[in-house]
Amino acid sequence: MADAPTAPVHLLGALALELAPADTLQRTTLPQAEAGALAGHIAADLAAFAPEASRMDLVVAGAHYDAVELLRPGWPLHQRLAQLAERAPRGDTTAGRVIAFGTHGEAMPEGLAPVDDFVGGPLRLVPFVLNTEDEALAAEVGGWLERDLIERGMAGAATALDAQARFGLRVEHARYLTLHDLAAMTALQYEHAGLAPLWPLLEAALLAPAQEECLDAPPEPLVRYVSGEAHIALFSPAAWQARYADAADDDAQLARGFAQFQARQRQFAAVLGAHGVPVTFVHCNRGETV
Repeated sequence: MADAPTAPVHLLGALALELAPADTLQRTTLPQAEAGALAGHIAADLAAFAPEASRMDLVVAGAHYDAVELLRPGWPLHQRLAQLAERAPRGDTTAGRVIAFGTHGEAMPEGLAPVDDFVGGPLRLVPFVLNTEDEALAAEVGGWLERDLIERGMAGAATALDAQARFGLRVEHARYLTLHDLAAMTALQYEHAGLAPLWPLLEAALLAPAQEECLDAPPEPLVRYVSGEAHIALFSPAAWQARYADAADDDAQLARGFAQFQARQRQFAAVLGAHGVPVTFVHCNRGETV
């Protein structure tokens, strides 16, 4: 009986472009030919970091995205890249292919279009996937990437200048990250933005989607992540007062406190939704759980 085909192993990463303050985005996508040229520079950089990477297929999106578009359960943007690459012709050479996906008629392939709502941040990311059916090769290259890329992964000058010119950006720094590196960086950014209590739920959704996680730490909203969905507890004013308020607060303080609590709930829901985590609001009385 013939052996079953080996499933490809995917290593997921991104070229991170740190933009100059107040820079204006000129374009978020590249035509196919320009995407291929940028992918060539990325391939050269990765081969310089880890020479064995040149034996793997490199798949690049000719576009840049916000971190929330990459950090979603199941890594859908990278998985879409891998799916599209399966259709590309395979030659007889043992060297890896360099495959890029750009625009045709100003449109990216389905599933790869950047979302306009997330444009404007100081960090933009060009995602890539390294593919191979050789598990030992993937383990060797993947181990290096996870161990050393964050420290040694500055993009080459030619790559940074090429990305800057093609996208019409002012790039201050360009470096390579694995998705785990990006998640760790995002966790730190969220901590600085006052969103640290929410990160364990996002981390579970990204890295352990079958895991259950609960945020039950007043004065924060009550949130439970389970079965791939976040449930946010909705309280009546009286139930909120019983759980969260100081008994000495007057009516005006209670009204302000409840309004601030509701704004925090909306903020949490917006962040979770941006990361592709479904959110359900659940009416909850004192003593109930979500």
